[in-house]
Amino acid sequence: MLIQILGAGCPKCKKLEANTREALAKKKIDADVVKVTDSEEIMGMGVIMTPALVIDGEVKSVGKVLTVDQIASQF
Repeated sequence: MLIQILGAGCPKCKKLEANTREALAKKKIDADVVKVTDSEEIMGMGVIMTPALVIDGEVKSVGKVLTVDQIASQF
């Protein structure tokens, strides 16, 4: 499983990454978590607001920080 956190590194992006890692640990899922900071790459995925969460190429959330439980329900 590939999980991408899209954003420039703002506090909301960091919180989304932390929540994502916590959700993975909670569900005992091994996944690659990658931060994507390049604005052209982010826009190429159709995302215009960050932070965003992408799981296996599918955009799951844009412009908000999901809770651990909200993220865990996406797996």
